[in-house]
Amino acid sequence: MAGKRRALAGMSLLLALLFAGLGVWQVQRLQWKTQLIATVEARAHATPIPAPGPDEPDAGRRAYQAVRVQGVFAHDRETLVQAATVLGPGYWVLTPLDTDRGFAVLINRGFVPGERAAARDWSRPEGAQTVRGLLRVTEPNGSFLRANDPEADRWRSRDVAAIAQTRGVTGPIAGYFIDAADDGQGGWPRGGLTVLKFSNSHLVYALTWFALAGLGVFGAWRFWREPLQGDQP
Repeated sequence: MAGKRRALAGMSLLLALLFAGLGVWQVQRLQWKTQLIATVEARAHATPIPAPGPDEPDAGRRAYQAVRVQGVFAHDRETLVQAATVLGPGYWVLTPLDTDRGFAVLINRGFVPGERAAARDWSRPEGAQTVRGLLRVTEPNGSFLRANDPEADRWRSRDVAAIAQTRGVTGPIAGYFIDAADDGQGGWPRGGLTVLKFSNSHLVYALTWFALAGLGVFGAWRFWREPLQGDQP
């Protein structure tokens, strides 16, 4: 029976090592997530920089960067994308902006509720406009459960390439879109609804794994030191 106790003690130690390794991994993930949140906060609240052009390869790595761009909206090519926001369900209004730098960029002008979307009832500013907002990475294919359906004009995600192709946007186009900031006018579309909160439960996960590792060590000690039921005295 002593051999059985050693085997159980060894298994408990192996489990403790596994749990400890998972705890260390979660600590690393915690550090990564904390840095990511700090980076996003710094980008989002920085002074807006000129929006990168379509030929700038690192634009996709500037998610949530505060940017500005000037141009004219192509309202005849706007697209509605399903949205769920703090204001309720509705749609994002995505409109191409023909910039004064010779390329187009999709602007998420903001949110409209369903009844306004059905009536196409929102403002459409004409002439040269200056847009300030946050750079967002394209969302290809659709949502987790439902794909985009360009032929039926049903959009569940802000897929820049697919929307541009469907709407016939020609010429150079940025591979990202911009979430427009709130213009402070209280009208529709309502901008400034970008969610900047990220879940960060890695500390809880790490503590859980370390606690399990501690139980594994305790179990190994018990198996090693105390006889099992049926052991001979």
